[in-house]
Amino acid sequence: MLTPANETDLSAAIADAVGPLWVTGGGTCGLTAPEGATVLSTAAMSGISLYEPGALTIVAGAGTPLAEVEAALAKENQRLSFEPRDLRALLGTTGKATIGGVVATNGSGPRRVQAGACRDSLIGVRFVDGSGTAIKNGGRVMKNVTGYDLVKLLAGSFGTLGVLSEVAFKVLPGVAARATVILDGLSDAQALQAMCVAMGSPYEVTGAAHVPQGMGDGPVTLLRLEGFTDSVAYRIDRLRETLAGFGAARVETDHDAVIATWAWLRDVEGFAGRDGDVWRVSVKPTDAPGIAARIKGEVIYDWAGGLIWALVPAGTDLRAGLGDFAGHATRVRGQGGGARFQPEAAPVAVRAAGLRTKFDPRGILNSGLMG
Repeated sequence: MLTPANETDLSAAIADAVGPLWVTGGGTCGLTAPEGATVLSTAAMSGISLYEPGALTIVAGAGTPLAEVEAALAKENQRLSFEPRDLRALLGTTGKATIGGVVATNGSGPRRVQAGACRDSLIGVRFVDGSGTAIKNGGRVMKNVTGYDLVKLLAGSFGTLGVLSEVAFKVLPGVAARATVILDGLSDAQALQAMCVAMGSPYEVTGAAHVPQGMGDGPVTLLRLEGFTDSVAYRIDRLRETLAGFGAARVETDHDAVIATWAWLRDVEGFAGRDGDVWRVSVKPTDAPGIAARIKGEVIYDWAGGLIWALVPAGTDLRAGLGDFAGHATRVRGQGGGARFQPEAAPVAVRAAGLRTKFDPRGILNSGLMG
């Protein structure tokens, strides 16, 4: 295993590579290196190099544990707005998630419906491409991106375009209060209607999910409110009035209980430790009930229906069962059932291949992972 301690060592390791490299951070994503590939870990490139709470900016090495970043932010009552996931229980992995791994996978939790994805908070990256050249893009302020926006390109590229050495984020203040407004017993179609109404309201919903099998007894539709205490109290009442046509809503305001509920959703704990493959399906929210009805398994809706988590029998080719649909399906856990990532349409595949050739001309960085 190659474990470069800094960007100079990383550049040398990639430039000197004579075969394929398998790029990894904390080893928590459940992917294994193909035969013949040398593992390149970014874990040693760790540490927070800059944190300016007043400027809402943090810069850290790609190998910095996510927990270390979140702890530093919490001391200043700040947070990563996109709510990164911890899928170790779901995937049956150990290790420590790294901030570079979060960026490489564009890992984003339930708050994405309101605050955007990881890439939307990412303001700067340093990385080394497949030829060993170190590249910087973006900076430490939101308006510092000029030319090609490689910051957004690297987010979600799974190490196929370059190996991250440093990342910079814009962060947000913490919240004083949070609550979950809960509707019981709705069908999938009713729940999607309720979530659409809630997201279209002026009450700043920061999470919208539906669990058809429930979290103990019966289907539940969950809507999160966060902010100043008085504001949250006011919005609870107004949102309940807005959703009165879907039944009487109950409210959870206990701080720890609300956090636990949304961590359960964020980390897909409902499918952890259970047999079967896990897929995530991204769709237009209004299409979600119809698409979920074609899934021969158990589902959880997040992002107001824009994300469907599916637990299906091992080896299930979920895409074959869904047929043509507007969206994409990714196998998160399991080995069978077709390609892990959604096959790209021909014009997109041509562009993607061109980008990979440009950034990794030798084809040595996580080759074959994404196509």
